[in-house]
Amino acid sequence: MVGPSFQPEAVQPVLATLAARGIYLGTSSWKYPGWRGQLYTDDAYTYRGRFSETRFERQCLTEYARVFKTVCVDAAYYKFPDHRYLGGLVDQVPADFRFAFKVTDEITVRKFPNLPRFGPRAGQPNPNFLNAELFTAAFLKPCEPFRTSVGLLIFEFSRFYPADFARGRDFVEALDGFLARLPPGWPYGVEIRNRNFLQPEYFAVLARHAVTHVFNSWEAMPPITEQMALPGSRTTPDRLAARFLLRPGRAYEEAVARFSPYHRIQDPYPEGREAGAELLRESLREDRRGAFLYVNNRFEGNALQTIVAMLAAAGLLPT
Repeated sequence: MVGPSFQPEAVQPVLATLAARGIYLGTSSWKYPGWRGQLYTDDAYTYRGRFSETRFERQCLTEYARVFKTVCVDAAYYKFPDHRYLGGLVDQVPADFRFAFKVTDEITVRKFPNLPRFGPRAGQPNPNFLNAELFTAAFLKPCEPFRTSVGLLIFEFSRFYPADFARGRDFVEALDGFLARLPPGWPYGVEIRNRNFLQPEYFAVLARHAVTHVFNSWEAMPPITEQMALPGSRTTPDRLAARFLLRPGRAYEEAVARFSPYHRIQDPYPEGREAGAELLRESLREDRRGAFLYVNNRFEGNALQTIVAMLAAAGLLPT
């Protein structure tokens, strides 16, 4: 096996200590059968002598939350969350658990991709792009009863093309107007996929609206270490966020085909691990009370083992 093994009993107290200081380290989503035998025990999901996929997907968040104190909910990107869905999540975790939610793409997509799930809207302009009123009514309102469990709300903007925005400044101007219309007091973050948008004006707009830039490792983005070195990239003094999703230069489809079912690390990425470790060290050094770091299976092959490697590199677990 490449990389350190994941031992829940060793990782849990470290993550709990970090969370008590406002530093949250978790995974992007959690329903991975490839984690059976590492994080998940089959006994909890066995029905009539057989492993139940339905029971696993419905109940495994409870077992996840015995070790981790946060998770990024990718499902909210595809559908506005309702009260029942959010309540079902919150009921499975302890009171000190914090969720990050990706904001529904109905708000963040300029033109609907040519994907079957969009039906006749595929390829068409999205009239609700950056619709602050719709976001407030359809996303924030259901979240309101569970506000104490919300650690971060991520506006993930997929890569824009020249037909979407001729210049980066055009996107920044549109983003500025959108952020100005949002209800204050929520922990907002913005994640972009256009490396040329990482300009002082972009960071300045986020800072002006108290919105966090989400460092992200993605196919066409510069490594997180390079993003961290950009002046002004820490746009909020009390909050930091990062998502370790893909190794730069690797396509999403390639990672899925190569790494599924995500039961072990298959391609270690030392620079990416070190970026995570440095963000942990920085948050501890500066006593940052709102740091949220998430690791995806498609980053190295197994998010659990990547997290162990980051903790070890940060000096928080034995090497």
